[in-house]
Amino acid sequence: MSEGLSDSQAAALREVCVSVAPSLEHDPDPHGLWAWGADKGATIPAVQQAIEAIPDPVARGGLVELLDAFAAQGLGDAPTQEVREAILAGVSQSSPEAAAGVGALVGLTLFLHYGLPDPRSGVNPSWEAFGFPGPPGPPPDVPKALAPIKLDGAEQTMEADAVIVGSGSGGGVIAATLAGAGLDVVVLEASGYFNESDFDGYELSAYERMFWRGGPHPTADGNVSLQAGATLGGGTTINWTNCLRTRDWVRDEWATEHGLEGLDGPDYDAHLDAVMERLGANDKCSDRNGTQERMKEGAAKLGWNSETIIRNADPRSYSAETAGFLGFGDRSGSKQSGDRTFLADAAAAGARLVVRARAQRILIEGGKAAGVEAIGPSGAKLTVHAPRVVVASGSLESPALLMRSQIGGPAVGKNLHLHPTSGVFGVYSEDQKAWMGPPQAFLVDEFADTGDGYGFLIEAAQYAPGLVGSALPWLGAVQHREMLDRVRFGATFIGLTRDRGSGEITIDANGEAIPSYAVTDELDLGNLRQGIEAQMRIHEAAGAGEIYSMAAQLPSWKRGEDLDAAIEKAKASHMGAGGQRLFSAHQMGTCRMGADPKTSVANPWGELHDTPGVFIGDGSAFPSASGTNPMVTIMALARRTAAAITAQS
Repeated sequence: MSEGLSDSQAAALREVCVSVAPSLEHDPDPHGLWAWGADKGATIPAVQQAIEAIPDPVARGGLVELLDAFAAQGLGDAPTQEVREAILAGVSQSSPEAAAGVGALVGLTLFLHYGLPDPRSGVNPSWEAFGFPGPPGPPPDVPKALAPIKLDGAEQTMEADAVIVGSGSGGGVIAATLAGAGLDVVVLEASGYFNESDFDGYELSAYERMFWRGGPHPTADGNVSLQAGATLGGGTTINWTNCLRTRDWVRDEWATEHGLEGLDGPDYDAHLDAVMERLGANDKCSDRNGTQERMKEGAAKLGWNSETIIRNADPRSYSAETAGFLGFGDRSGSKQSGDRTFLADAAAAGARLVVRARAQRILIEGGKAAGVEAIGPSGAKLTVHAPRVVVASGSLESPALLMRSQIGGPAVGKNLHLHPTSGVFGVYSEDQKAWMGPPQAFLVDEFADTGDGYGFLIEAAQYAPGLVGSALPWLGAVQHREMLDRVRFGATFIGLTRDRGSGEITIDANGEAIPSYAVTDELDLGNLRQGIEAQMRIHEAAGAGEIYSMAAQLPSWKRGEDLDAAIEKAKASHMGAGGQRLFSAHQMGTCRMGADPKTSVANPWGELHDTPGVFIGDGSAFPSASGTNPMVTIMALARRTAAAITAQS
C-alpha cells in the first residue's frame, strides 16, 4: 500500500486544487458554476486519496515530487490567481516530465471536481449549468440472471476441459461455443458482476467498479488516455453498443498478409452473421441527440458519406432517457451485453463462472497447457487444471499474463493498437442535450479508407460531466470556466483513427501491465490531422458559432474568422502529451495471430506458436487495428477460434 502524503505535500496539493478550480466571482452566475470551487466540496480529499492509491511507485513518486516543487515555489503564498497560474505554468515548463505531471494533476482535479456528486444531494452543483440532469433516479431492483462462483478465501482446485481467462467480448463467445459443444468450461473474471440494480448512473462509481484501473488511465508516456472494461462481460457491459462488421479491406489484409485462412470469404461471413444475430443488432434504437443531428446536418451539407449505427439494443425495453448513461451500465436492460447473451448461453450449457479471480500465471506441463493459477480477493489461490487455456483478458492484460507465465514468444506485448482518437468541440446556439439517447447512433465514414486501407471514422461520445470537465483543455481558471458555462450548447465529435503504427505492453517488477504508445507513423499523423480538419468542417457546416480543438493550447475558431487558418493551426499541434489530447477505448493487437512466430504470438487459428493448448481469444489477437469499433470483430474471430478448439477435441 502506498504511503500517505506528508503535511506539506497535502497542503501543496490543496493549493494546486484551488488554483485549478477556484471559487470565482462572476455576474451573472445563475447556476453557481463560477462560485463552485474545489475548497467547497469533496474534491481535495478525493484527489489526495487518488494519488495515494496509485500502485506504480514511479508514477506516484513523480507527482509527489511535483507537490514538493509547488511547496518550494510558495504556491500557497501567491497573492492572486494570476500568480498561482504563473507558478503552475512555470513548473510545467521546466521539463517534459513536469509538464506531463502537472497535466495529470490538473486533469485529475477537474475530473473529480466536476464528476463527484455532493453526498447530501446526490448531484454536483455544476451539473445544472452543464444541462446535465444527473442519474435518472434510483436503479431498478432486478435479480441477477447469472450466479457466478465467489471465492471464499480458502485455497481451491477445480478440474475442467477448458479454462477461459476473461469474460468480455471474446471470452464470452468462446465459453458459449465450447460449453455448447459439451466441454466442461470454467471462466475466470478478475472483477465483479453487476447488473441493472447496481447501475446507479454515476460516472465515478461506474469507473471505480467496472473500468480498468478505475477509469480513464494514461499510458506510461502520458500520450493517450485509456478506457477499458473490467467487469463480468468486460467491455460489452460498458461500451456504447456500436455494431460494425469487419471492413472488407481489413479482412483481405488479415487473410493475405497474416495467413488468417477464410477471413476474406464466406466462412468468416457466417461468424459475423451469427454474432450479429445473437446480439440482436438493429437500427431501431438509434435515435439522434443534438450532437448527432449536427453531425448529420454538417456531413450532408459537405456531401460526405454517413450512416446510422446498428446497435445491440432490444427495442422492447429501450429507453432514450437512460441510454445516455449506458457507458456506466444500461439500467433499462435493453443492451444485449455479454452477460445477457453469450455468457448466459455458456452458463445454461453448464459453464462455471468465477468472479474476482485474477489469473496470475498459466500452468505448463510437458510444454503444453495444463491450467491457470489465480488469486481471489483475500489472496487465496485458485488452481484450475485444464488441458485448454484461452487467454481473453483484453489487449492490456492478456500480454501481461503471458509474460508472467514466460510464454508466447518475442512478439508478446508488441503491436499495441489503440485507434488514437481526437476530439473537437463545437458551440451552437441551442442546448444540444448531448446526454439524451445513445452516445453513438450516427457516424461519418467518408474517410474510412484514405489510402492503403487506413483512415478514420467520425463519431460522437458519451456525455459525462467529469470527463467533459477534464477533457476541455485548461489554460487558466477563467478561460476554462467560460467554456464550461457553455457546455450545454456544445457538441463533441471524435475522430477514431485506424493506426498503422503501434505501441507496446511491458510489465513492471510486480508483473503489472505498463502500456506505452507514441504516434510517430507518418500515415497515422496525417490521418489524425485530417480527422481534426474533417471534424472542424462538419461543425462549421452545421452552424457552430465557435469550434475548439482539444489540444493543450486550445486552437479555436469563431464564425467570421478564417476557417482554413484555424484548421492549419489545430493540425499543427503535437499528437500526444503536451499537444492534441488523444483517447482510446479500443485496445488491440498485443498477442496477435499470424503465420510467422517471430512477428506473431499465436497461429492463424489462435493457438500459441510455442505452447500448444493455449489460445488467444480477444482483441489482442488482431493482426492489426480493425479501424472500426471492435466488439463484433472480436466476437467473430473468437467464434472462429472456438471452432478450431472444438475441432481438436
